[in-house]
Amino acid sequence: MAIVIAIGYWRYIPNDNEITPDYGQEHPIIIAGEPSNLGGIINGESIKLPLSVLQDKLGLKDVIWYEEATGSIVLTNVEKVLRLKTQQLTATMNSKPYELREAAEVKDNEVYIPTAPLEELYGLQIESSAESGIITALTSGTAVQLAEARASTAIRLEPTIRSAIVERLQAQEIVRIWRDSDKKGWSLVQASNGVIGYIKKDDLTLTNIEQVEKAEQQSPFIAWKLIGNKINLTWEGVYQKNPDTSKISTLDGVNVVSPTWFELIDGTGKIRSKADKQYVNWATNRQMQVWALFSNGFEPDRTTQALATADSRFNMIQQLVAFSKVYQLKGINIDFENVKTSDKEELVQFVRELTPILHEQGLVVSIDVTPKSNSELWSLFLDRAALGQIVDYMMVMAYDEHWASSPKAGSVASLPWTEQSLVRILEEDNVPASKIVLGMPLYSRVWNEKIGSDGTVDVSSKALGMESIQEIIDQKKLKPTFDTAAGQNYVEYTEDGNRQRIWIEDDVSIQARIALVRKYGLAGVATWQRTFQSDEIWDIIDTSLHQQP
Repeated sequence: MAIVIAIGYWRYIPNDNEITPDYGQEHPIIIAGEPSNLGGIINGESIKLPLSVLQDKLGLKDVIWYEEATGSIVLTNVEKVLRLKTQQLTATMNSKPYELREAAEVKDNEVYIPTAPLEELYGLQIESSAESGIITALTSGTAVQLAEARASTAIRLEPTIRSAIVERLQAQEIVRIWRDSDKKGWSLVQASNGVIGYIKKDDLTLTNIEQVEKAEQQSPFIAWKLIGNKINLTWEGVYQKNPDTSKISTLDGVNVVSPTWFELIDGTGKIRSKADKQYVNWATNRQMQVWALFSNGFEPDRTTQALATADSRFNMIQQLVAFSKVYQLKGINIDFENVKTSDKEELVQFVRELTPILHEQGLVVSIDVTPKSNSELWSLFLDRAALGQIVDYMMVMAYDEHWASSPKAGSVASLPWTEQSLVRILEEDNVPASKIVLGMPLYSRVWNEKIGSDGTVDVSSKALGMESIQEIIDQKKLKPTFDTAAGQNYVEYTEDGNRQRIWIEDDVSIQARIALVRKYGLAGVATWQRTFQSDEIWDIIDTSLHQQP
C-alpha cells in the first residue's frame, strides 16, 4: 500500500531537470510560438531568412518572386518594387539605385534574404537572441498579449509539471503569450531570449498588448475618376497610322480614350510605339484622358519569353514609363491575349511589378480580361482574382460570345451572357464592382449561312460598325424584331441563296448594357472600338450613364 501511495504522490512533484530545447537548427526561427522547419543565418548583426519560410509561414508568397536561373529576387508591395540578385549588393527600388548592407545568398539550395528590406517593405519585426541564437519573426500588425511572472517560476517543454524545464523566469520577467494549451490551465509562451514552452496560467499576470507597427506606406494611389460620374472610355484602334483627329466626330461624354499604341515585338521585352503627340493634344484639349493600350501582339511564344525573366519584364516597364513621360499619358491599359496558361503566374507578376512604378508616375493601370470560359489561350491564363487586387480598373471585354470563326451564328454579346460574365467575376473572383468597367461592342456580325447539298450549314461572318449595319437595314428595307433571348434587335434576309443574320448593336442593346453598369455599381463602360460608332451613340451612352435608377 505504501508503494502505491508513493507512486501516486510522485506525479505531483515538479520536475526540476533543466534542458536546452533542440529546435533542429543552429538559428531556429520562431513564428507565432512555433519553430519553422528551417533556420536563419546570423552574421554579426545581420540576419537572413529563408525564402520558403517567408513565403509559406510569413504570408509573403505572392509578393516575393525568385528566379533560380538568373538569381533574381523581386519584392513588391503596393507602392514599391525592389529588385536584387543573390551575391550582389546592388539593387533597385522602383527605378532608383538601392544599396543593400548584406547580399542575398543561396545555401543548401535555399535562398536566404537579408531582413532589412523585408522590414522596410513588409513591416516584419525580426529579433535575435545572442544568448540562445533564436530568431523571432513577427508580421506587420501582429498583436501579442504580454504577461509577467508573479514569482520565480519555470517554462516547461510540455504542459505538465513533470516535463523538463527549458527556461527559468524571475519575478516580473516578461513573456509573450501565444495561445492557450489544449491542456487546461497552461499557456504556450515565449521568453525574452526566444525560448518557447508552457507555463501555468496561475503563475502569470497579464500586462499590456504588444503591437507590431504596420509597414509605413505613403498615401495610397487614388485612381482617376470623375466625382459623381462613370468612366466612359473608347478604344482607338491604331493599325497602320493614327487617325486624322479633324475628322473624328464629337465624342459627347467620352472622358478616356485608349489608342492601341504599344506592342510587344520580341522576347527581350522590346516595345514598338505608334504614339502620337498630336493625338494626345487633341484629346487633352477635349478634357479626355489618354490611357494608351499595351498589347502582347497576341503572340504566345513571344509573350512567354518576355514574361519569363525579371530583366525582360523590367525592360517593358522602363519603356512604358519613358513613353508615358514623353507623351504625357495618364494611364496604361494592358491587353494581353492569346497567352499560354503556363504563363498565368508570370503575367500576374508582371502586373504586380508594373503597377507600383506606374503609380509612382501618377498613371492609372487597367487590364483587359475576357469573360470566364474553358478556353486556354483566351481565358484560363487570366487570374482575375489576383489581377483585381493589383490594378485600378479591370475592363471586362464582354463581346465575342460568338466570334469571327464561330461554327454557329449568334449575338456578339447577348444580354444574359453579358450579365453572367460580370456576375462570375464579381462573385467568383471577388473583384470589386468599383474596379470593373464593362466592355461593350459597337460592332455586329453579319452571319452568312450556306446550306450544302448534304444539308450541312457552312457559317461565316464579317464584323461591321453601327452605320454599316444601319445602311444594310435601310437598303434592304428590313424591319428589326426584338430577340427576347438575346435582349437585342434582330434581322435576317436572303442573299445569293444564303441566309444572312444580324443581332444588332444599337441604342436598345447599349442602353440595356448600361443598365447592368448601374445595377451592379460598376466603374463605367469601355467601347470597342471608336470607328465602329454611329454619331448618335455617344449621346445615348452619356445620357444612359447619367440616368437615375
